[in-house]
Amino acid sequence: MVVKQKTTVLYPRLRVFSEENFRGLRRTFRGNLGIADVDAVLTGIESLRFFSTNPNATLVLFDRSGFRDRFVILRGNRSIRELDDILRRGDVESLIATNQRLTPVQVLAIQRSGRLPAGYRLL
Repeated sequence: MVVKQKTTVLYPRLRVFSEENFRGLRRTFRGNLGIADVDAVLTGIESLRFFSTNPNATLVLFDRSGFRDRFVILRGNRSIRELDDILRRGDVESLIATNQRLTPVQVLAIQRSGRLPAGYRLL
């Protein structure tokens, strides 16, 4: 008798790379999460791929660690070859990846408190 196991795929999927153009060391994360300091992952994230089956999935990039200062909100699937080109003033220093639609008001609340909503992992 063959027993089939069910596998659960958790979205979104965030694959990060240590070098531009999706090269170098890589690591994959799944589910709603925030990376408070991208330099702590792979000694820095230079490019990434963000995938979800939800078109309203949200990727938020901040130019300071701990979800502070200026940010940009991106929706849906993204492949970013060079993170340095995304923010007008500086490198991406922290980010949030979620399968939910985060509004600017919600992002500002995270920015003020430095805390992620319930159900998110903090890295």
